[in-house]
Amino acid sequence: MVLLPRIDSVYVPAGAASIIFFVAGTTCTWSSPEIPKLEDASENPFGRPITPYEISWISSLLALGAIFGPFMFGYLADKIGRKNTMLCVGVPFLVSYTLMAVGTVVEIFYLARALAGISLGGTFIVLPMYLSEIAESKNRGLISCAAGCSCCMGLLFTVCFGPYKPIGYFNAVMAMPPLIFLVLFGILGVESPIYLVKKQQSDKAELILKHLGRSPEMIKKDIIEMQAEYQVKEEPFNTLDFFTSKPLLKGIISAVGILIFQQLSGINAIMFYSEQIFREAGTKLAPTYCTMILIFVQFISSFIAPFLVDRIGRKVCLVISGVGMVLTEGTLGLFCYFKHEQYDLSDITWIPIAALTTFIVFFNVGFGPLPWIIMAEMFSNKYKSFAIGFVATVAWVASFLVTKCFDVAVTSFGMDNVFFFCALCCFLSIIFTTIYLIETKGKSLQEIQELLSK
Repeated sequence: MVLLPRIDSVYVPAGAASIIFFVAGTTCTWSSPEIPKLEDASENPFGRPITPYEISWISSLLALGAIFGPFMFGYLADKIGRKNTMLCVGVPFLVSYTLMAVGTVVEIFYLARALAGISLGGTFIVLPMYLSEIAESKNRGLISCAAGCSCCMGLLFTVCFGPYKPIGYFNAVMAMPPLIFLVLFGILGVESPIYLVKKQQSDKAELILKHLGRSPEMIKKDIIEMQAEYQVKEEPFNTLDFFTSKPLLKGIISAVGILIFQQLSGINAIMFYSEQIFREAGTKLAPTYCTMILIFVQFISSFIAPFLVDRIGRKVCLVISGVGMVLTEGTLGLFCYFKHEQYDLSDITWIPIAALTTFIVFFNVGFGPLPWIIMAEMFSNKYKSFAIGFVATVAWVASFLVTKCFDVAVTSFGMDNVFFFCALCCFLSIIFTTIYLIETKGKSLQEIQELLSK
């Protein structure tokens, strides 16, 4: 018996699924309000301030855990289905926040952050995969980008709510969103029609498509296309396919390339070290408030991409995003250079906050949400779980390395040269997008594979 929502619309299960993105967002900015409290013996449950060594582990275990999530949950997505895997992703999030709500030793926080990281890595492959498989070609970009707004809402919620509540209370409250997700998605979520066809359950797939709002003609067309693909993919996956399958190889290069450029834009390092950046830039406004402004702008600007991506296309959005990031990071580099050369910049200390907020807006137009969407669109169903797992793992390794190396790079080369390097990477991303990346707007999976074969 398949449990289905009463409203015949793809937006119901998509909305329920997107709650997990809110949870993922809260884990990414958790350190910002909580680390200062953990450093205060009167506020933390340890009875002593934590050491810099312990801080580094609490901060980095999220990214380390995220490296292992993609393959784990990618494997489960093919074995137990997309919906069940999504529910599995939510459990470690719930356990993580519960542990930190009651934990009294730092090792509990290590475990909790590692568990959150595993779910974080899983979220960024299973959710885009799920949304791309239940959506139609015409609204796939809108639905996927709208889910990104949920993530930005989670980023903002943690930073605004966290500083004003005790550690135990805050983490207990943060355990509620994953619990809400498990309940609502368990009721309103549906299984992916593609997965059901793969498991030779076409009748259930037709029922799902009907409840997703498809017309009878579209249902028939979709089922025929799904069945045709699985009829020609009886041979098991072989690692040699990486070199012999042109669509797979080009899809991996496209997805890995665009996600690595996303990290080399410096976004995660900028968000993690934003207070340090504002301090070094000499901004008059308190660095803490500057960071809150950045995240608020990130949340507001996250609503831009859903309205553009299915109108002007993925590539145009990415190019606009890249150009904006080149200009803003170049401006930041020049500001830091002139400050390092001891020019009097007292009248223009507003430039860093203006440039970084503008950078965030341009990032959210393209390179924020779209690389993960493009990743979910690039691969045939035969290779999807393994390929997405591989690509996402590479992306999280890149995220970890960029974040870890940022502070060292600033010390060794200066903040100005780091921003110039990030601007150069954004410029290279424009060339990569223009020359190599294919446009997937409004195209079916079969059409995308045909383009990748050329």
